[in-house]
Amino acid sequence: MIEKLKKEAIELLKDLIKTESFSKQEHNTAEILNTFLVERGIKTIRLKNNVWAYNKHFDAAKPTILLNSHHDTVKPNPGYTVDPFEPTVKDGKLFGLGSNDAGGCLVSLIATFIYFHDKENLKYNFCIAATAEEEISGTDGLELVYPELGPIDFAIVGEPTLMDIAVAEKGLMVLDCVARGKSGHAAREEGENAIYKAIKDIQWITNYKFEKVSPHLGPMKMSVTIINAGYQHNVVPETCTFTIDVRITEMYKNEEVLKIIEENIESAVTPRSVRLRPSFIDNEHPLVKAAIKFEASTYGSPTTSDQALVPVPSVKMGPGHSGRSHTANEFIWIIEIEEGIEKYIKILSELV
Repeated sequence: MIEKLKKEAIELLKDLIKTESFSKQEHNTAEILNTFLVERGIKTIRLKNNVWAYNKHFDAAKPTILLNSHHDTVKPNPGYTVDPFEPTVKDGKLFGLGSNDAGGCLVSLIATFIYFHDKENLKYNFCIAATAEEEISGTDGLELVYPELGPIDFAIVGEPTLMDIAVAEKGLMVLDCVARGKSGHAAREEGENAIYKAIKDIQWITNYKFEKVSPHLGPMKMSVTIINAGYQHNVVPETCTFTIDVRITEMYKNEEVLKIIEENIESAVTPRSVRLRPSFIDNEHPLVKAAIKFEASTYGSPTTSDQALVPVPSVKMGPGHSGRSHTANEFIWIIEIEEGIEKYIKILSELV
């Protein structure tokens, strides 16, 4: 059965590669995924471009494991020398947009779900969710459907990690800041330069060290990534806007970090959102222990994924290498998918 699942997963991935699925435009790949599951006797639920399903013998009295990955992609890198929508296998590699991020993970999780779907007397239920808008941290993907899934006890979020497990992941806050001064003529002692006010705040951001340091992710990180001020060389600017990219570890809540920043800079601070939270799972969790048993290494991930939207213990884990994501001529090794399916099944079999 597992060999059949491997072949079907690879063919499904080829179909996904052939089909444009840029964020917010995933309707066609959602239909492909829905059809794939229905043809195998699986009852599906679809909301916008998200598709999910439960194991055949679902029991509401039992805990539930969520298997999640996304089917949206970024637009092709301009450096492509092959057709990004033509799935091509060469020297054991499957080339194509979304093959590595995160098509290989998604089809491997789907194959794993199908393996367990018909089994009786499991200790856990399974929910598979193929979701949209991950690449843009959109609100019509996992965030939209998570409340519809019912109680979830823990989750595997499929992202390319070489089948190692991210036991912690940094959250993200983007803060828009405005330093306010007073306009005046640059040649005279007039006005109050908003740029200088912003510089003072930016220096604090540069130098501040958060007290608590994560054992998995290290120290918190803040970076000023955009700044704008002025419109004419001889006019003192009355406003200066700048943007802070804040990467948050599991040692802090997003709201705590926002409060610390607001209390220490003069500029007005407006968060774009506080919804992308840091993730953490205890090393003693049965899922982590099972993964380690099958030679998965643990690490802390500095990048943000849909794991930030999962409010229960979770790991980020999947076939493929994160360094290939969003690159020209993106690919995944066929053997990575095959071994990924085997490893997912082995790990989950330890639990159920």
